[in-house]
Amino acid sequence: MKVLVLSDSHGNLTNMVRAVEAESPHMIVHLGDGWREARQLHGQFPMLPFYQVPGNCDFRPSEPAEQLLFWEEKRVLICHGHTYGVKQSLLRAGYAAEEENLDLFLFGHTYQPLVDMRGKTLFLNPGSIGDHFRPFYGIITLQNSHLDGHTVPLV
Repeated sequence: MKVLVLSDSHGNLTNMVRAVEAESPHMIVHLGDGWREARQLHGQFPMLPFYQVPGNCDFRPSEPAEQLLFWEEKRVLICHGHTYGVKQSLLRAGYAAEEENLDLFLFGHTYQPLVDMRGKTLFLNPGSIGDHFRPFYGIITLQNSHLDGHTVPLV
């Protein structure tokens, strides 16, 4: 399974469409700060499973700030990251990953692409797909019960 991970699109639907077309994923995850255009993206690719959470700029108080997903036997938390203070450090995120026995922690908010293995948990921040100068996205692959992740500059 190949999952396209997007965050911080901030109105840039075009970059998200380009990433979907470049990667041909099996699923799309949007990590916030671009709720409206993420819904538009899902409308353009309705056959792909789609998950999203709101970011601090989305003003969606009725939507859950995070979701726990299960991909095969893997436990995956998706969030924007602001509720975990990820701009300061990953300490709170790390505690949450340990407490929730997570295999994958997906977050955005910092605009900084990151892939980091901490204990048994893979942390991935795809960067900002909406950045006009250096847009990035993330790819997660799950094959034979093995998770892998990397970030990709949109060219």
